[in-house]
Amino acid sequence: MEALLTSTLVVALAEIGDKTQLLAILLAVQFRKPLAIIAGIFAATIANHFLAALIGSQAAAFLEGDWFRYLIAASFLLMAAWTLIPDKLDEDERPRMRNGAFLTTLITFFLVEMGDKTQVATIALGAQFEQVALVTLGTT
Repeated sequence: MEALLTSTLVVALAEIGDKTQLLAILLAVQFRKPLAIIAGIFAATIANHFLAALIGSQAAAFLEGDWFRYLIAASFLLMAAWTLIPDKLDEDERPRMRNGAFLTTLITFFLVEMGDKTQVATIALGAQFEQVALVTLGTT
């Protein structure tokens, strides 16, 4: 239960003001199909966070010892510092959307989440708790 609650809290805080919020608004305005957009966001987030939690869990299985705990603590501190840096969205860049609302949202959200604060947090949480399902559920 600790893995679920900690994961939920960490990612909820990391998502405040994140570029994915802006992307969700952009897609909602562009397509005006809320169910397809919500389904695309959900599917992309589940896939991305599952892979991140799995990578973190597998890394923890290979890397053991006290120094690994310090590495996890340092990654959380770096993520906290990264949270203080605002995301930037270029005004002149408009994505070309040729596919339907669901597929465009799925692909775009999955790619935008790559290397994002929440993905880094999910990897760290997966490594800390080694419970892929609970971390994935909590971070989604």
